[in-house]
Amino acid sequence: MQSLLPFTVFALVASITPGPANILVLSSSARFGLASALRLTLGICVAASAIVLFTGWGLGNVLMSHPAIQTGARWLALAWLTHLSWLLFRHPPEVPQAGDTGRGQMGMLAGGGLQIVNPKVWMMALAVVSVFAGNGPDKSTRVALMALIFFIAAVLCMALWALLGRGVAVLLHSPRHWRWLNQALAVLLLLSAWSSMLG
Repeated sequence: MQSLLPFTVFALVASITPGPANILVLSSSARFGLASALRLTLGICVAASAIVLFTGWGLGNVLMSHPAIQTGARWLALAWLTHLSWLLFRHPPEVPQAGDTGRGQMGMLAGGGLQIVNPKVWMMALAVVSVFAGNGPDKSTRVALMALIFFIAAVLCMALWALLGRGVAVLLHSPRHWRWLNQALAVLLLLSAWSSMLG
């Protein structure tokens, strides 16, 4: 596949650039630790890869032929991500303690659900299929390989965001600092959601 290297670069860039999923992984890691962020990350990466797979296997054609479905899903996603931003903005500024499980953790199912309503992922999946998948009898195999490559790239990139979250947590020592982090991440989440919608 001549497009394999360009696609791998695309997958890495798409996964590392800030978006709703990256911001929530950073927040989860900062507040609850790497184990919590890993569960969220796996859900995010499995769902994103599945979206690439099913989009390439025909779902993309359905979406492209029904613009009203695309528009409705994007507005629903925007409403949910805006709600998440508000919850994060208002989250009490508690300093995490060692062994504290805390409330508000997002697991694998929440991570997968996030990607299902994440407009950035759907636009990326449509781009993958239209630019890299091509046509021909082996298209299904190429799409499956691309979904696997995207999964690996996404896990690596999300792991970097989780490590960044742990680094941020080391610097925060007071409830005021945690309030600032929550509010900054909430604003970034809101901006990333709206930019995905309007972009």
